[in-house]
Amino acid sequence: IQVDAVSEVREAIDFCRYYAAQAKEKFAAPIELPGPTGERNSLSLHGRGVFVCISPWNFPLAIFVGQVAAALAAGNTVLAKPAEQTPLVAALAVGMLHSAGIPANVLAFLPGDGRVGAAMVAARECAGVAFTGSTEVARIIARTLAGKDGPLVPLIAETGGQNALIADSSALPEQIVRDVVASAFNSAGQRCSALRVLFVQADIAERVSTMLAGAMQELRIGDPADLRTDVGPVIDEAARKVLVAHASWLDSFAKPLYTCTLDERATSHGSFFAPCAYEIDSLSRLEREIFGPILHIVRWRGEDLDKVCDAIASTGYGLTLGIHSRIEDTVQRITARLHVGNTYVNRNVIGAVVGVQPFGGEGLSGTGPKAGGPHYLYRFASERTLSVDTTAAGGNASLMALDASDD
Repeated sequence: IQVDAVSEVREAIDFCRYYAAQAKEKFAAPIELPGPTGERNSLSLHGRGVFVCISPWNFPLAIFVGQVAAALAAGNTVLAKPAEQTPLVAALAVGMLHSAGIPANVLAFLPGDGRVGAAMVAARECAGVAFTGSTEVARIIARTLAGKDGPLVPLIAETGGQNALIADSSALPEQIVRDVVASAFNSAGQRCSALRVLFVQADIAERVSTMLAGAMQELRIGDPADLRTDVGPVIDEAARKVLVAHASWLDSFAKPLYTCTLDERATSHGSFFAPCAYEIDSLSRLEREIFGPILHIVRWRGEDLDKVCDAIASTGYGLTLGIHSRIEDTVQRITARLHVGNTYVNRNVIGAVVGVQPFGGEGLSGTGPKAGGPHYLYRFASERTLSVDTTAAGGNASLMALDASDD
């Protein structure tokens, strides 16, 4: 589990370096554009003003720093509000940014609950919002921005997903299980990209289920500070109660595959929930994303691949998708049918790398552009063009400067 912590620190550093490089490339000087002889045209990028950055608790350092770094790199001042559950990590990050030279009147830290975020979004001075969190809250922010008088304000939203992995009979069961365990249970299933539903072809379902139960049996749940720990607690008691209620509902109709055992001594302090897996008959059973270490498994027949794709598409989400298959035509068939922000083939579906796998979804999963990608900073900026008639100075200087050999 400490690998997850180290990876998050590295991701925060990557965001800073990547957006700094992007700013130097795209914001340092105007871009010269083509035009008619006797005219000079250029396009420049500028900050929009005060950008509100609202980040979640599940990546309290990386996403927080990523939003702030992007807004600053694009030339904005920033009001940064972390999730109410994780203000201390954000406070430490802001302190480091101030120490590194970011002025206090350029980056302001405003911890608090949802009322603080709502006030910042509603303020007339708000020139843009970057938000990562639930689809429901993103809708509230969008309605607030749409109802404001004054300038139209952009919203960059990264929201949830009913993330699925489709495994066909050509895939290697060992590889499926390895990637499913990491995707569903790393960070206690509390990642935006975490796997929620495994679609496994019936031909290999029994073998995969047996291996998955065995792999889950080896998971160690306990204190994240212990190097032996695989799965730590969920964020708080409220989150645990939601998971308990969902598992109880699954018990009423689903087939339990495996539920991990909690060691009372190792889990006595914290909101621990035992990772579990259930087989369900249809994706339609799930009305919304359940944020935690609960994996749902659906069997499918080879002739029903299109129905599987339709079921996933019908959720309206489009954040992450996994495909395990050694048949290239199958991979292409699935990717052509499903509109998903991040698709991973024959690997796990978590751990997007800045600049390599820009992260962000579509549909109910967000607005784009993708964080850690080459288009992200543009959304934080205003574009301005400048057109100058160079002949007004007394002739066409560009023609006069031509060498005779150019004729």
